[in-house]
Amino acid sequence: MYYAECPGKTGFDHFHRANRLGYVLKGDGLLGHDLDPEDRAPKDACGVFGVWAPGEDVSKLTYYGLYALQHRGQESAGIAVSEGSRILVYKDMGLVAQVFDEPILRTLRGHLAIGHCRYSTTGSSVWENAQPTLTSTAQGGIALAHNGNLINTASLAKRLPPGAIKATTDTEVLTALLAQDSSRPIEDVAAELLPEVKGAYSLVWMDETTLYAARDPQGIRPLVLGKLERGWVIASETAALDIVGAVFIREVEPGELITIDERGVRSRRFALARPKGCLFEYVYLARPDTSIAGRGVYATRVEVGRALAREHPVEADLVIPTPDSGTPAAIGYAQESGIPYGQGLVKNSYVGRTFIQPSQTIRQLGIRLKLNPLREVIKGKRLVVVDDSIVRGNTQRAIVAMLRQAGATEVHVRISSPPVTWPCFYGIDFATRAELIAGSLTVDEICQSLGADSLGYVSLEALTQATTLPADRLCRACFTGEYPIPLEEGERVDKHVLEAQA
Repeated sequence: MYYAECPGKTGFDHFHRANRLGYVLKGDGLLGHDLDPEDRAPKDACGVFGVWAPGEDVSKLTYYGLYALQHRGQESAGIAVSEGSRILVYKDMGLVAQVFDEPILRTLRGHLAIGHCRYSTTGSSVWENAQPTLTSTAQGGIALAHNGNLINTASLAKRLPPGAIKATTDTEVLTALLAQDSSRPIEDVAAELLPEVKGAYSLVWMDETTLYAARDPQGIRPLVLGKLERGWVIASETAALDIVGAVFIREVEPGELITIDERGVRSRRFALARPKGCLFEYVYLARPDTSIAGRGVYATRVEVGRALAREHPVEADLVIPTPDSGTPAAIGYAQESGIPYGQGLVKNSYVGRTFIQPSQTIRQLGIRLKLNPLREVIKGKRLVVVDDSIVRGNTQRAIVAMLRQAGATEVHVRISSPPVTWPCFYGIDFATRAELIAGSLTVDEICQSLGADSLGYVSLEALTQATTLPADRLCRACFTGEYPIPLEEGERVDKHVLEAQA
């Protein structure tokens, strides 16, 4: 079912004879498939989780932490553990619950662990690029997990000797660079390296005895610190702390490096903080039960819905969400407008990634695999349909057509974010303007393309105000084209940058 991958050896028995570094264990290779990869929702790069807790079942804590972060990445999952003398990594393609089971988790014993669930932004979606990464030094091993995306990956890779990296991700490059100088403490190496790393990175990594975490100077991607009764947790979102019973302590500060071992938590700053948290985290990426910068995401989304009702009122009979991402904003729209809120679409929660490829007949049904209308609720009604964003438009177009077929007399689309008009280089798969419907069409043209009776986007000012943060502390580049970390001249930034160099 699985085997140990290490130099010159194969077979699961070698896991039991692992050396100080440990081995990377590979699962059975089953890979789920997106039902419609050409019209996927906006995705973040990954979710990361780390725990230092002697006496606790750290592999299961990490499993549940990753389960809570599954929405951030569904391509692969992995956990690295150490009992003090070696690091063992187990990873495979698929969802967290598909990759791990009780027998596997029982083999992952130790006092510290890190975990990762991936959505690829640099490097193809293949097993070799799954995380955590693992590399050896003269002193032992390093395993690393990364959420975000770097914009100087190619330049950083040039610092490494040929053959230093086996995968094609920015995470692999970071791991190799951290391992280059084993004569100094790894936190000293990291403090010197990280100021030269450009882009978004929320990192957790480990050696055999210590857990580390760091966040880029802009703090684009979230990262938080929590306290267990007998240990510490680092996670992408506060919701993951809740799941494992950790108490939220604080956010990891932009430009901060944290070290956790038997001496407790130590902090040092490797760069001045220039906060530019991702505004799209509030729109879609974060769980609604997560808090960012002291503000609950759910409350933010409800307030955006209220603003949307004020900015784009319409006479209608029912407000319905596109489940689940449009639900809080739809509630806010209904509250502000006085139009009743209802469920008009039923979501199949188990569709999205599956071991079974849908047949051509099923593919032709398209969105009905995921959503189905409640005809008795929407027939004869004028509907306001609230969604979080429009990227390419295919999903919304199909929903409008489905609702009309089910008997809706009018369909008014309301979007709880401004038009997404610019690509993201910091970990969301808005790769090019050509992929974005708002990159080339006006709002009226998009409305006509969707077949809706009207279309309204919330203003950037209202969305920003709902977060309670000032505009200069947020990255709003996908809406404005103003990037907080400028691309270096001649630097290639795309998913296959390292594959092209190979």
